[in-house]
Amino acid sequence: MLSELPPVVSVDAARIREAIARDPRVVVVLDDDPTGTQTVANVPVLTTWSVDDVRWAMRQASPVFYVLTNSRSLDPDSAERRIHEVMASVCDAARLEDLEFVVTSRSDSTLRGHFPLEPDAIAECLTQFTGSVCDAMIIVPAYVEAGRMTIESVHYLRTSDGIAPVGESEFARDATFAYHSSDLRDYVQEKSKGRWIAAEVARITLVDLREGGIHRVKTILEGLTEGRPVVVDAVCDDDLRLLTLAILDAENGGKRFIYRVGPSFVRARAGLDVKLPLTSAEIRQIRGPHKGGSPGTATSSHGLIVVGSHVSTSTRQLEGVMKMNDVTSVEVDVLALLGEDSREATIDAVVRSTVDGLATSDVVVGTSRELARGRDADESLAIARTISAGLAEIVRRVVSLVTPGWVVGKGGITSSDVATSGLGVRRAWARGTLLPGIISLWQPVTNSGPTIPYVVFAGNVGDEGALVTVVQTLRGSV
Repeated sequence: MLSELPPVVSVDAARIREAIARDPRVVVVLDDDPTGTQTVANVPVLTTWSVDDVRWAMRQASPVFYVLTNSRSLDPDSAERRIHEVMASVCDAARLEDLEFVVTSRSDSTLRGHFPLEPDAIAECLTQFTGSVCDAMIIVPAYVEAGRMTIESVHYLRTSDGIAPVGESEFARDATFAYHSSDLRDYVQEKSKGRWIAAEVARITLVDLREGGIHRVKTILEGLTEGRPVVVDAVCDDDLRLLTLAILDAENGGKRFIYRVGPSFVRARAGLDVKLPLTSAEIRQIRGPHKGGSPGTATSSHGLIVVGSHVSTSTRQLEGVMKMNDVTSVEVDVLALLGEDSREATIDAVVRSTVDGLATSDVVVGTSRELARGRDADESLAIARTISAGLAEIVRRVVSLVTPGWVVGKGGITSSDVATSGLGVRRAWARGTLLPGIISLWQPVTNSGPTIPYVVFAGNVGDEGALVTVVQTLRGSV
């Protein structure tokens, strides 16, 4: 596939930083789950969005920050309300800080999520709060490290059997966000229920990028008005950087865009370099000296791994870590967790086993592998939220009794709930990755108590040994 494409045009991230320095608008990423930080390093992250929280993020020496809305776990009405809440705070904070900003709606590189609801809500808020009118919605789902790429407007993903159109993957059969189309123009028509027909969706191809260059891409962007969607090809970081330079030129000329993207575009738009994965020594520095836990709690040098994702990749990764030495496995019975009469007893039993296990080993808390589905998409999503809330409650109770050396959250909804409800993280720094571009490590910002390094691990990334490698790195054994 790649051999038939025009040659890559090399673009250094430093060129983007130079362009940003001339027009320093901060990039605000509204992330529908926590896993989107997996391509960046040393970037502020918020899990709450008060005006004070947003102002804190805006004051940091970073061209970009993330606000984790966790909206992928919500029903459509709740997701829309949350976007309005976040955008109101962002606009108020920007006014108080006297800052200009652009907004990115970061979602799943396999096309699951509330689309076009979320970018529509952002556009509405920008008009309401700032008077800015969106000229176009730039759709770039590419995720370079995970092998999610767009060629001739068709979105592909890398699987163990090779490259496949995303519409043929298990993700397209998602219980809540199912779809059929691999061509992004058809996807826009499908998800917008015909509001935009495929023929009206603009596109930027690899020929436009690599042969037409910045001028060609800028010309396409300048011709877009009234929020028209444009889908963009990308295979590598250079494609995304070239796109970014054209976007910056168009924005400097007065165009206003909203981005609906996968993880890789954010790094390009912010002018960030690709960073090597964190080493065990760097993680030890993030954790800092062993200070002990909160008053009345024990401490452990061992880690806690929480797995809620049910996709096949997660199941195979869970099986791998359960075979490791010095790992205690604790299963959470999903049906018992969902039962009104059995939920509390189930949580209590898992907490006791986990606390006991952390005294001598790392502990993996994983949900039983049967997938609980509802009668429709909304009910399936409600079930997923209930399960995730149960896992977060388990983590909250565990860390009130023992402070682990580190925590891993596996799965989008799971990792968000574990961070916010389980560990109480409000502000953090995404310090880097544990595998190239696919797994993020956060350093929570705390006023007191220990800093517990927190690993955000998406459900749909990595090979079968990825979770084992992460645990080995956190242990310091690789």
